[in-house]
Amino acid sequence: MVEQKIGIVQIYYGNGKGKTTAALGQAVRALGHRYRVHIVQFLKNGIGNAEFDYSGELKTFEKIPNFSFRRFGIGEWANQRATELQIEKQSAEVRKAFNYLLSCFVKDYDLIIADEILYAVQMNLLDEKEVVSLIRKKPKYLELILTGSHQAFPKIFQLADLVTEFRKIKHPYDSGILARKGIEY
Repeated sequence: MVEQKIGIVQIYYGNGKGKTTAALGQAVRALGHRYRVHIVQFLKNGIGNAEFDYSGELKTFEKIPNFSFRRFGIGEWANQRATELQIEKQSAEVRKAFNYLLSCFVKDYDLIIADEILYAVQMNLLDEKEVVSLIRKKPKYLELILTGSHQAFPKIFQLADLVTEFRKIKHPYDSGILARKGIEY
């Protein structure tokens, strides 16, 4: 573990592109200073397409010392059209991810990124009170980044030290351009 006096809570949310990318940029900076970085990805264990399943940044990061990650999800998105069984399975994965994330607080990490945890709250797969409790349990030295969600969570945001909103002005998806290998994943 790298000596640092205090770690803060950072939040990246909004309907714009780049929340996870910004968190990963912070990871690059931390890794450059030999910090131990761990990412816990909620709702991101593939979507059934092997090419899309494993993002380019994780392929690169896994080769770097002091970096580790763990992904949780069901291999498909549980959205408004999801079946009750899909939602139940995704909920169980979110629960596993959350419990795992809590267990990481006793490990020797300098930076933990809880990627898409706020989407889990937005989708009612995780309660806002649980994330508030998580923040309160964060060790003082640990830097914690929470990403995801298009909506604000005032109780969570009040406890954060930095909150950045990503706002969409225009997005290629709106014109029918799907996620592209090497750019969006």
